[in-house]
Amino acid sequence: MLQLSDSLLHKQVMSLRTGGPIATILQPIINPNNLKIEGFYCEDRFDKSQLVLLTQDIRDTLSQGYVVNDHEVLVRPEELVRLQKTIRLNFQLHGKHVVTVNKQKVGKVTDYATETSTFYIQKIYVGQSILKSLSAGQLSIDRNQIVEITNKKIIIQEILKGHKAPLTATSPAA
Repeated sequence: MLQLSDSLLHKQVMSLRTGGPIATILQPIINPNNLKIEGFYCEDRFDKSQLVLLTQDIRDTLSQGYVVNDHEVLVRPEELVRLQKTIRLNFQLHGKHVVTVNKQKVGKVTDYATETSTFYIQKIYVGQSILKSLSAGQLSIDRNQIVEITNKKIIIQEILKGHKAPLTATSPAA
């Protein structure tokens, strides 16, 4: 199921062992190489420290929050050796400029949709300039249309505007 970025945040992390909340989700950790949410920064309910919940440790996603086995799955960011490069990047999608391969400006990322079973970002939503948004509205870009992601911008394939597929005559089946 796809969920928008705001619906992933500020949720409770609930423990199966204690049956109650153990942390609150603050911010995603996004890997720009594959557009996957690797984990979430959380605020520990007990000592208010900032910990990380890896998406692989999430057992279930509910409307109230995320279900994990126990408090022990929450770790300090410095303990995640394999994720240090991604954590240091501090990559965020919101506000990134989106341009086409031919360097045509499209707009800025306003939101994204994530598949909650895999935590891969499937779509990004691009807000255009005021003039473009009056005529065309907000654009939805599928992850398959993304060519490259840099620190400053997202490069996508060309957008077809107002082109209609030519009609072709077909012969009836014999």
